[in-house]
Amino acid sequence: MNSQTPVIQVDGLSRTYRDVSALTDVTFSLQPGIICGLLGRNGAGKTTLMRMLTGQEFPSAGSARVFGEDPVENSTVLQQMCFVSEGQRYPDGYQARHVLAGAPWFFANWDAAFADDLVGKFRLPLKRDVRKLSRGQQSALGVILGLASRAPVTIFDEPYLGLDAVARHTFYDTLLADYAEQPRTVLLSTHLIDEVSNLLEHVLVLDEGRLLLDQSAESLRGSASAVAGRAGDVDSFAEGREVLHRDTLGGLATVTISGRLSAADHRAAVAAGLEVAPVSFQQLIVDLTNPSTPRSAVASVVFE
Repeated sequence: MNSQTPVIQVDGLSRTYRDVSALTDVTFSLQPGIICGLLGRNGAGKTTLMRMLTGQEFPSAGSARVFGEDPVENSTVLQQMCFVSEGQRYPDGYQARHVLAGAPWFFANWDAAFADDLVGKFRLPLKRDVRKLSRGQQSALGVILGLASRAPVTIFDEPYLGLDAVARHTFYDTLLADYAEQPRTVLLSTHLIDEVSNLLEHVLVLDEGRLLLDQSAESLRGSASAVAGRAGDVDSFAEGREVLHRDTLGGLATVTISGRLSAADHRAAVAAGLEVAPVSFQQLIVDLTNPSTPRSAVASVVFE
């Protein structure tokens, strides 16, 4: 993180619905011009957090500031933001072309020419009622809005799940290319972690409403290793190390070990007949949010 003023500042943010805590004491900040992944299991509090950042929810405690201001009913702030979520609703009879024609009213930096180009890329039928669009076409409409808004803060809440693999990669490639030309702060919530891992510069992980991880993506890459082989040899190698996860099949075992293995560690593993491989970004997040993972092992990744 650099010394710039944070574009998003969250301090002690909590949100409770009756006796259910959706968010508990969440604190983090994001600088301008970064692509950040917001990750976590279903029900972890991701959508609640995004709704609070966009002024659609009030905090039970703490604060959320965007551009240094409370976003609730703040048109100056909200015009500089774009929140795209799956299942976005529009008035009856609205066609895709109506949605795009109305976008300049909401987004100060709307780029109509870019939107037209994206319509062709994603093959979006403009004269069809939004409610009659396929799920993939509705996702494409959301992606087009998010990209062409050119909003300084753009938040995607998994609106691209309906896209097929080719269209999703078109979205990733277009986002990355446009981000390079038009830097902005992008918050990307997704379960397709490995697909977006190369896009991410920073990672926030929520687990049961609490912030589990607030770390640069680069520091996470290579922060755990998978060691596989005969169960006894694997257990001997793993002894005294922080183990995130263990799988057993017959007499074979695989463990995910937290922390970076040294060259000497690699040599020792090979000498013991073990295979060592990097852990994918997605598998690392899955292991970190697994209830059975020891908190000490999670901490060793967080503070690596």
